[in-house]
Amino acid sequence: MGLPVVELRPLTRADLPLLCRWLTDPLVARWWDDDPSPAAVERQYGPGIDGTDPTALYLGVHEGQPFGLVQVYAFADEPGSVAELSAVCPVPAGALSIDYLVGEPAARGRGLGAAMIAAAVARGFADHPDAEDVLVPVALGNTASWRALRRAGATWYVAGDLVPDNPIDPPAHLVHRFTRPYPR
Repeated sequence: MGLPVVELRPLTRADLPLLCRWLTDPLVARWWDDDPSPAAVERQYGPGIDGTDPTALYLGVHEGQPFGLVQVYAFADEPGSVAELSAVCPVPAGALSIDYLVGEPAARGRGLGAAMIAAAVARGFADHPDAEDVLVPVALGNTASWRALRRAGATWYVAGDLVPDNPIDPPAHLVHRFTRPYPR
């Protein structure tokens, strides 16, 4: 069975109240440890909206309704992440990564997260023609997240200890990998 149709649209400032709400959802807050206050969300996501941060920010939209957030970025723009991940596995030159959340509770368990991930990976490859890989580390305990990666087409790459996004989590992570499909 295929994934549902999901569109990506750029995050705008008009979406920040929705993002604040999503960040307070107990399931999202458990794995996405961001301050949900309007000022903090503006500080975190405003530069990406303005284009002064190279991270691309998108809302996942299904049947006209936004349900999640996905970020696409090049590891080269995040030297600290490269250094940390390189201690666990090779980080190929030009590699990308994504971060994602499904904020609408009614959207969970329907394949929308996997579809959003697949759309973000395709967008990342389109926007970064030299990228061959998308590496996505996920806390081992976040089974819904790494299962969504697999449904989206990722393969398991390596397991290792990384600093968790939420300090209450142990360091055990699974790193999944998407490889650019050929031919280009």
